[in-house]
Amino acid sequence: MEPTSAPKGCVSSISSIYYNLCDLTTVWGVVVEAVAAAGVVTSFVLFIILMVCLSFVSDKKRKAMVSLQAGILVFTLGLFGLTFAFVVGRYSTSCAARRFLFGVFFAGCLSCLMMHGLWLALLQRGRRPKCWMFCLGALALWLVEVIINTEWLITTVVRSPPRGEAAPDLSCSFDNLDFVMALIYVMVLLVAAVLMPVPTLIHKQKQWRQDGAFILVTGLFTLAIWVTWIVMYIHGNQVVGTSSWDDPTLAVAVVSNAWVFLFFYTIPEISLLTKEDPDQEPLDDGEHVYPTRSLVYDNILKEPETRPQNMYIENKAFSMDEPTVSIRPESPYGSYNGQLRSCVYQPTEIALMAKGLTRMDQESMLPRAITPSLNPGSVSTLPRSHVSLPS
Repeated sequence: MEPTSAPKGCVSSISSIYYNLCDLTTVWGVVVEAVAAAGVVTSFVLFIILMVCLSFVSDKKRKAMVSLQAGILVFTLGLFGLTFAFVVGRYSTSCAARRFLFGVFFAGCLSCLMMHGLWLALLQRGRRPKCWMFCLGALALWLVEVIINTEWLITTVVRSPPRGEAAPDLSCSFDNLDFVMALIYVMVLLVAAVLMPVPTLIHKQKQWRQDGAFILVTGLFTLAIWVTWIVMYIHGNQVVGTSSWDDPTLAVAVVSNAWVFLFFYTIPEISLLTKEDPDQEPLDDGEHVYPTRSLVYDNILKEPETRPQNMYIENKAFSMDEPTVSIRPESPYGSYNGQLRSCVYQPTEIALMAKGLTRMDQESMLPRAITPSLNPGSVSTLPRSHVSLPS
């Protein structure tokens, strides 16, 4: 029945099933709505960041798991949206969405977590299976829950009423125990997601141990939330004697578990995307990085016996001295003593001709003209070869 007046914070024109979204007297609906809206925005922003960081990922092994992390973000976004179905009142559409989407969204998140843990376990043993195999595995596990919920929804809703009776709304006609029993497969996935990353905690690489710890912590928090809401949903509200807290219990469980997926798994995994692969670092393999200026010398040291290093240029126009080949590696600058090298080349014919002409000019000196003495009585003491005749 419609209430006589709208509660505080709501206008009288809206339907009574939406009063929890604006009723200020029952604060839980407004709080859960605000937290869920913030989760929707955060999930969308993280998905964009994940897609942008995909081009900067240098580690191929970590890049292979981006598809599973994107899947968890999509299902987490669905969980935040499903919270509004538990805040609004019960009617055929909201009840059908609760019964079908609750298990489907949780199964999607937990199947991706389990596949990531399985990938880490196989990586620890030295195996590197293909990424598409884990994506198909997560998809297959998720489809099982889809089939289960579809069958349960069709079996309980599509019924032929007895003759002479009006068809009741069977979407909301289910017990709390039936709702929990329909989620047994999701509970199996939850236990598997908790147990799968345990062997990864002893991995030799620190970053893979961190990934296993993120999955384990996320699974443990999820397990604690599920145990709490199941106990309260089945026994707690019945002990109190009222069912008015059934919807708040499920709404708080959904929104809190969705934030657990973001805080303890998605955000840490995105922060590790830009880290390099430790298997490709030179320090891990015992290799040393050689500077560029000593590349020739280091090549000689690293390959002393394969081939002798000839440090002199071979040219047909020049004849270079060959150094003595030594087994012991030596520096190419060891033979330099600061003195000029002699006879490093054979002179060409033009050089020999020029050198011969110069030597001939030095040996045959032209006689110099000497002025005869004006004294008639003086006798010349110069040799005859040095006497110049007047022309």
